[in-house]
Amino acid sequence: MGRGYIHIYTGNGKGKTTAAFGLALRAACAGKKVYIGQFVKDMKYSETKVVDFMSNIVIEQLGEGCFISKAPTERDREIANLALDKCADLLKSDDYDLVILDEINIALYFNLIEVKSVVTALESRNESIEVVLTGRYAPDQLIEMADLVTEMKEIKHYYTQGVLSREGFDC
Repeated sequence: MGRGYIHIYTGNGKGKTTAAFGLALRAACAGKKVYIGQFVKDMKYSETKVVDFMSNIVIEQLGEGCFISKAPTERDREIANLALDKCADLLKSDDYDLVILDEINIALYFNLIEVKSVVTALESRNESIEVVLTGRYAPDQLIEMADLVTEMKEIKHYYTQGVLSREGFDC
């Protein structure tokens, strides 16, 4: 297998996780093995049901509830660091062709993990693994390191008109 690239999907617009899952689906349909580690998430969103249909996609929710409306706790930091350690080990292995670190940028933004730890994990990875990092607020150091960076920019969103998340389209 050839060289794997580092992708970042960031920005304030909708679609970062959706883009990552689209890539996961494409890779899985091509016979690739996919791991999706969801940092800070613990809810079963509609997209997590893909594992019921595709045996070569593994999804683990590595968070313990939403802390965005409150300050992160030491437990949140501990869980995020354990998650990063697990993902770093997977990135060194040859178990997966694509590893998605969903919402890892949010974990960084809330200081649950350190940028230097993510950089080390990426630098130490099996070079054939394709890696995707999602979430708002991608740090400059990771943007510099990445091979592909896409910024989702919100121009208009129906949420501002009072439309809540709709199953199958937003969650």
